[in-house]
Amino acid sequence: MATVQPSAVPQVQRGVEPLRANQGASFIWRKLHSLLGIVPIGAFLLEHLLSNFEALKGPIAYGVQVKFLNSLPLVRVLEWVFIFLPILYHGIYGVYIWLRGKSNIVYYPWAGNWMYLVQRYTGLIAFVYIGYHVATQRFMGADLPNHPAAAFWKVQHELANPWILAVYVVAMIAVCWHFAYGVWLFAAKWGITPGEIARRRFGYVCAAGGVLLAAMGLASIWAFVGPKYQNAPENVPLSILVAPVHAGATYHPNGFQCVARS
Repeated sequence: MATVQPSAVPQVQRGVEPLRANQGASFIWRKLHSLLGIVPIGAFLLEHLLSNFEALKGPIAYGVQVKFLNSLPLVRVLEWVFIFLPILYHGIYGVYIWLRGKSNIVYYPWAGNWMYLVQRYTGLIAFVYIGYHVATQRFMGADLPNHPAAAFWKVQHELANPWILAVYVVAMIAVCWHFAYGVWLFAAKWGITPGEIARRRFGYVCAAGGVLLAAMGLASIWAFVGPKYQNAPENVPLSILVAPVHAGATYHPNGFQCVARS
């Protein structure tokens, strides 16, 4: 009597599927997608979070930072070549990979499968949010490259809407998660962390880094909506700098000690 042979069950492997050169043209596009997520997009994210952190010092410090960034040589070329175009490619190709993706149970078992899924959704949230953020802050309303003194006021005015504030908070957490886990995936796929122990240890580093970045981002958001700098003026005098505390000092109306810049 003939017996029915059980179907072969795929063996679940731990780890991350590496990028293999025999995958044809997609190998090049995936390599580029992975690399751009770290440089320049990841580098820009770090710079952006550090620049926004200046908001904790008040409207003047934030405006000075915006003015400095927009005064860099060839800033518009740098903006398109190293920010806008890489983000467009990384986001669009990331959605393409997701839509055409196969089941990942072999390479992302158990908790890793959920991590993969969250990475895809946080990437989508980040892509939509960045598009909205760039459109509203860069191309709508006050022209910040030419009027950096209005930078704090413009962001504060936007975040006065509680729905927009909620979007910013959720997006900030999603962006930092996506980047932190993306760094972990990059190291695993590019062979930087071979072996399960190395990946686990580096995972702790990436998790701590992601929490730190998210905390910085949320603190920056609080600077715009918190009580310390409420009702910031539309234009602040960027010729004023923060000075060390000394006897007989004068103070700006927003509460920090000031001296005039020549």
